[in-house]
Amino acid sequence: MLQVSDLHSYYGDAHVLHGASLRVADGEVVALLGRNGMGKTTLIRSIMRFEQPTVRQGSITWRDEELIGLLPYDVARRRIALVPQGRRLFASLTVLEHLTMVKPAGDAKGWTVERVFEIFPRLAERRRHRGDQLSGGERQMLAVGRALVIDPELILMDEPSEGLAPVMVQQLEDTIVQLKAAGLAILLVEQNFYSAIAVADRVYIMETGKVVHESAANDLPAEQELLTRYLGVR
Repeated sequence: MLQVSDLHSYYGDAHVLHGASLRVADGEVVALLGRNGMGKTTLIRSIMRFEQPTVRQGSITWRDEELIGLLPYDVARRRIALVPQGRRLFASLTVLEHLTMVKPAGDAKGWTVERVFEIFPRLAERRRHRGDQLSGGERQMLAVGRALVIDPELILMDEPSEGLAPVMVQQLEDTIVQLKAAGLAILLVEQNFYSAIAVADRVYIMETGKVVHESAANDLPAEQELLTRYLGVR
């Protein structure tokens, strides 16, 4: 589905991605791990074609179509959705307004608002509450729900467990497993190592803008030297 090859991205003159490459297949959960400042969010922003960063070299293909040169809404129309770091909700809009403000890019009978409410019954209960009236866990549910209503085939999740209580992290993991079972592919940027490997099929590790390791998620816990060096996991 998604193929990132030799990607070089910049913020102004700052060279952040130094030839990053990865792939995500149909129905696969891929975790992208690394310490803060290694370029993970820059990679997500590059895929979504945000104005910053600037891609100067490399390729990003989606089902063999080049994404570089497209605008963000063109990427979304190709059924690629984003759950951004920090949720990025509208404080004055209700839950229902967040879920009805976009049109589906795919089948209108796919990920409907009603289907989102089935996965997140708490959002159904709070459908009239504004974004600034929700708890942290509810905000994350809404950020995922907002991504789903475009009826995506691939979801990019940037630090979804950030700031969540452990019980909400477990619920997030359960949600990712549900989405995978429904046929969605997910590229998961995550600081929480244990949460990531609990749901991922494969993992990549980034260090200073490069992918330095790729493996099956089940194999990574045995790589103690690698985990300590790149992730600080002991």
